[in-house]
Amino acid sequence: MRILLWSLGFIASLGISLAQTPNGRQEFESRCSRCHGGDATGGETGPGIVGQIDARNDADLAAFLRTGRPSSGMPAFDLPVPVMSALTGYLRTLVPVSNGTPAAEVRKTVETTDGQRLEGRVLNESLSELQIQTGDQRIRLLRKTADGRYRQVTSQTDWSTYHGDPSGNRFTKLTQIDKGNVAHLAPKWTFSAPNITPLENTPVVVDGVMYVSSANEVFALDAGSGRSLWHFRRERTKGLVGNASGGFNRGVAISGDRLFMLTDNDHIMSMNRFNGELLWETEMADWHQNYNATSAPLVVGNLVITGTAGGDEGARGFVAAYEAATGKEVWRFWTIPKPGEPGSETWQGKSWEHGSAATWMTGSYDPQLDLVYWPAGNPGPDFNGDNRKGDNLYSDSILALEAKTGKLKWHYQFTPHDIHDWDAEEPPVLVDTNWHGQPRKLLIQANRNGFFYVFDRASGQLLLAKAFLKKLNWAKEIGKDGRPVMNQLPELPNGESYVCPGIAGGTNWYSTSFNPGTGLYYIQALERCNLYSKRTLEWEAGKGYMGGSVRPVPDESYTKSVRAIDIQTGAIAWDLPQANGRGGSAGLMSSASGLVFFGENSGSFMAADAGSGKVLWEFPANQGWRASPMTYMFDNRQYIAMAAGTSIIAFALPE
Repeated sequence: MRILLWSLGFIASLGISLAQTPNGRQEFESRCSRCHGGDATGGETGPGIVGQIDARNDADLAAFLRTGRPSSGMPAFDLPVPVMSALTGYLRTLVPVSNGTPAAEVRKTVETTDGQRLEGRVLNESLSELQIQTGDQRIRLLRKTADGRYRQVTSQTDWSTYHGDPSGNRFTKLTQIDKGNVAHLAPKWTFSAPNITPLENTPVVVDGVMYVSSANEVFALDAGSGRSLWHFRRERTKGLVGNASGGFNRGVAISGDRLFMLTDNDHIMSMNRFNGELLWETEMADWHQNYNATSAPLVVGNLVITGTAGGDEGARGFVAAYEAATGKEVWRFWTIPKPGEPGSETWQGKSWEHGSAATWMTGSYDPQLDLVYWPAGNPGPDFNGDNRKGDNLYSDSILALEAKTGKLKWHYQFTPHDIHDWDAEEPPVLVDTNWHGQPRKLLIQANRNGFFYVFDRASGQLLLAKAFLKKLNWAKEIGKDGRPVMNQLPELPNGESYVCPGIAGGTNWYSTSFNPGTGLYYIQALERCNLYSKRTLEWEAGKGYMGGSVRPVPDESYTKSVRAIDIQTGAIAWDLPQANGRGGSAGLMSSASGLVFFGENSGSFMAADAGSGKVLWEFPANQGWRASPMTYMFDNRQYIAMAAGTSIIAFALPE
């Protein structure tokens, strides 16, 4: 965006003659082409701006000129309407046409080491690499050899979903990086995404191509070098409320040749994963009613399943499935039942209409049971339950839904009548392992309310519930009936309540990991209490629906640590305290080679021994983490990648 603003500001600063009818091409050639080239793909002193033009409509280009952007070196300047129309009209002719082929392109024919001749459009090129798109629309990733030919490369092990596996367990069987060599791990490449907010994204890698998303944007990269292949962008929605208004998007989904992502204004879209061409787009809900979207979808067979955000703004939650080929909605499960439906008796009056229970994180899938497990968020208003007496189903619940129909098979509510913003959006992790000596299909979750849970995921039977926090005062335990045994929290003279855990909960949405080799479940645990207060408010479009506020406890510090839980007993096997530094939302990944990778609170990326918690490697990325790690094998080399700020950093062992 900054490049485009500078270019248009440069045009404006030169002045315009109105003696004749403006000619858009002449205006561009005389004022822009020396910097950005005659086709806007890059010139003598400036880079290409075709992608920047394509991301904006004519009105947006005009708005940039009228308002300016001093921070980017562009003064406010109002071009005459005829000149602006001519210029923007010509700029529009320079963008890619509907099939993704640019108006001007570079093509190349090369010989490969396996005897092929490949001819295609150049996507990116350096002295040692070449990325082209051949006539079959496939992307070919090439590395130059000493004899001038090219070697085709790709990924041997992909990371094809948000958590790497539909089970939701961020565990890898790759063992090239192990406890013996992890100390030599070093950055291999970085990619910095321009003009975005810090990434909460987990990249997806399929067939050697990495896909990185931000709000309404997708970057396709060579997973071995980080070089750009294509970029899709549309303007973020103006006037939006909720987390998506901050630019968050946590990832995409892939099925065959299609890529799926959610837009900030609660649409789901499909595009060609080889060139970013938009194939279809479906509105899930009206963003004017406080809906937005931030999560990565989940592909299940011929369906794409996803949830919605907007719980802190009173948007009624749902999980919905869409045909991958067409975008047609197949089923929808509302997380708050209407009057007369099962569960509606847990709401008072009309409180269900804006009762929230949003579904803003990605669920998990068991292909044998053909069940989708989706977490639901807190009820609304967040901090005031006076007008919504009852348990408020299905807020703060895990939902087991039939994948083909969306029919509810079973559910469990972690925190009935929640007034502390304890979403159940923490990853529902599906593991097949021995439970007390017998093979069993389990679902495990460390919940935001401070308890660790183990379920039989076929029946929904609760097998274990145990606190994993030291500071926990809202409940004594989880009773035999599965409900929390509540403590009465006194109200302080100023109307506040002292509650543990606090607003961020004992843990949160960031990834967790179960290692079947150690039998341990790894989480980021937060020991923090808060002072809660409530207030009365009415729901309004375009506004939050928190119903109160939360503040830190004076003179009381918080601690954060990586915590390993024995799933058989709920006991803490080891605990690795972190510095109280930048804070953040870093997740975890464990490996069959006995490692746990995580973003540490002070800003470092670390690896620890999965059995003992001993730190074995550290890289000072100096970031307040908002993402979780992933791994893949590319050109027979294992990479560990993670979003850090507005960049992706990929680590590997030295060659």
